[in-house]
This record gives sequence, structure tokens and C-alpha cells, in this order.
Amino acid sequence: MSDGRGDAAAAAPPHGSVPRRVVTGHNADGVSVVVSDGIVPVHRVMPEDGAGFYEVWQTSGMPAPIVADEGDPTIGSIRVPPPVNGTKIRVNEFLPGHVGPDGRQSPVHRTESVDYGIVLEGEIVLILDDSETTLRAGDICIQRGTDHAWANRTDRVCRMAFILIDGRFESELLEVLPVDVRDQLMTAGPHGPGARGEKH
Repeated sequence: MSDGRGDAAAAAPPHGSVPRRVVTGHNADGVSVVVSDGIVPVHRVMPEDGAGFYEVWQTSGMPAPIVADEGDPTIGSIRVPPPVNGTKIRVNEFLPGHVGPDGRQSPVHRTESVDYGIVLEGEIVLILDDSETTLRAGDICIQRGTDHAWANRTDRVCRMAFILIDGRFESELLEVLPVDVRDQLMTAGPHGPGARGEKH
């Protein structure tokens, strides 16, 4: 039986494993159907960073609008945060052998969102201002608008699923954060504004 990947899976970028995505919807009679089944169309592997981005889906509104069939909302450039009042789900791969001298693999970054990070495979180190925590397959991290970075310090690939939900810093938190915290937010792609202390 086909798994829906077809020949496209063979065309996956080297060192990356592009996930399969099944999207449901409704036909003209209101019957629930599968509207697409195949590899995630928007994906980017960055060998120099040892990272893969697989943009699975996103919504742009709350409540999320549900229509019978819609175009692919992920088409376009890769942005780390979710849309305003929206959500985003992606799979990230962290390849081994790409930790910088500072012990980080990703730049330090912050988004004004609540992110659920689920380790699917391997092991990853979450780096915060004052500490580090190792997460393993099955562990879940709830990232609540904090400055953080990631590092795969093992010899195996780490895969994580991230569900990002647009959020808002409340006034009591803003009182203790840097005054320019919103100017430092990551607002674009992985090397865009807000990426701080990138490894060299």
C-alpha cells in the first residue's frame, strides 16, 4: 500500500526527512474528504546550520476560519513566529555535528508566542538565560515567550514538532523584561531579525 509519498519522497533534500502531510476538508456536498496527501511542500534544509524546517500548516485568525477547501497557507517564505492571532505547526530537524564553540546550534531568539515543542526522535538541549535542560524522545517543552537556543550535542538526528500560538506579553511581565524586548523579537526566518549570537 502506498504511504502517499510517492516519488517525491526520493527527492527529499539530502540529510532531511520530509514529513508526510494529510489535509482533510469537505466536498461540494459537505462530505468529509482528504484534499491532499503528500510530503510537506514547504521545506528547507540548511546544511551549514545543521537544521531542517518543514512547514506543516498555519492559521491566520482566532477562531481559525474553516472553509471547505483552501489553498496551502504555508506557501511563501519561512517565518519562525506564527501569524498575528494565528497558529503554526512545523517539524524541525537538528542534525549532529553543528554545535558552535558557545555550545549552541541555533541563535538565541524569542517570539511573542506560546510554543509546544514535542521531541519525536533523539535528544536536544534547551538553553535558557540561566540553565540548560536536556529533552529526549517523548518529552514536551512549553516555551512561553522566553529567550532560548537549541543544541544537538549527540551523534544522532533530533526531530521535534513545534506548535506555535500567537501570544501577547502582559504588562506585569513587560515590567521585568528588557525595555526593547519587542524590538528584539524574531519576526522573520531563522537568520532574520531577532536572531542573536549566531554561531560562527
